Amino acid sequence: MNLPSIAVETTGGSAVTRIVHGRILVRTTGQGFVDLSEAFRRFLAENRVQHGLATLFVTHTTCSLTVQENADDDVQLDLLTSLDKLAPEAADYRHHLEGADDMPGHIKAMLSDTSVTVPVADGRAQLGIWQAIYLIEHRARGRERTVALTFIGT
Repeated sequence: MNLPSIAVETTGGSAVTRIVHGRILVRTTGQGFVDLSEAFRRFLAENRVQHGLATLFVTHTTCSLTVQENADDDVQLDLLTSLDKLAPEAADYRHHLEGADDMPGHIKAMLSDTSVTVPVADGRAQLGIWQAIYLIEHRARGRERTVALTFIGT
């Protein structure tokens, strides 16, 4: 069997000495992606963190978080189209008290993530060159959204 070549690199280690909490408040304008990367970088810089893990967690049930490509907006449009096909508004849902887009929003949030974890080294998020952290609003109307932040490390 021909196995792929895998390299493992250890770049440092230290005891956990800090836990920092924060939040990002987001006002969405309706269904779509909101880039949280710059706000996340500010959180890291303002708290002078160095090495560890940061978790972002959205505190709502009809939006989600993802790490996705930031170079081509068509990726976001294709992802939204795909989610709409998986959870269309024009379906026979029992839950519809909050509007036709509410139950599909719950389904889309369940299919994606409510949290993302990002490694931090030398005070910088270890995202790839084409990656950004996004909140995905699944509802048609804009909403106030809260993303809780926790950093654990040094």
